[in-house]
Amino acid sequence: MSAHDEQMTRTTPLQFVAAATVALLPPAIAIFLIVRLVMGIQAGHVDREDPAMSAKAIAARIKPVGEVKIVAGGIARVQKTGEEVFNAVCTGCHTAGAMGAPKFGNKANWAPRIAKGYPTLIKHALGGFNQMPARGGDPDLSDLEVERAIAYMANAAGAKFTPPEPKPAPAKKAVPGAK
Repeated sequence: MSAHDEQMTRTTPLQFVAAATVALLPPAIAIFLIVRLVMGIQAGHVDREDPAMSAKAIAARIKPVGEVKIVAGGIARVQKTGEEVFNAVCTGCHTAGAMGAPKFGNKANWAPRIAKGYPTLIKHALGGFNQMPARGGDPDLSDLEVERAIAYMANAAGAKFTPPEPKPAPAKKAVPGAK
């Protein structure tokens, strides 16, 4: 072989840029034309004059499902009776006797507990005892509601506990100069 055949030809930077441009130009043109075609099709499907496409209609379609409203405090909460608390919270365990809970109205289950006294039962109900969670698992119950529920359940099994009555709301003081 001759020396001429062994020598590799060198590519200049200008030749490289020209080759790259020629290689990338057709795909770029194809992509541009495809995008124009898709945008033209999309524009043909949307009627800008359609009332459903107005800003007001779109806002109504995407509005949140619910709202949070914060109201001023001071609204008196209605205290539930012992029976209401039992039916809402306690019945899940005390009707079936789940996890060792004394069954509602069963004197044999309740007798040892009644013997411990009403204050002890209240303490266990408020703070939790064995498998029973504090307040029967409902942290929104007030002490008064829990005490009423204990009296209701124990009395159904033969106890003679007197459920507490709600304390009257303190009288509002008159503000001088107010009508």
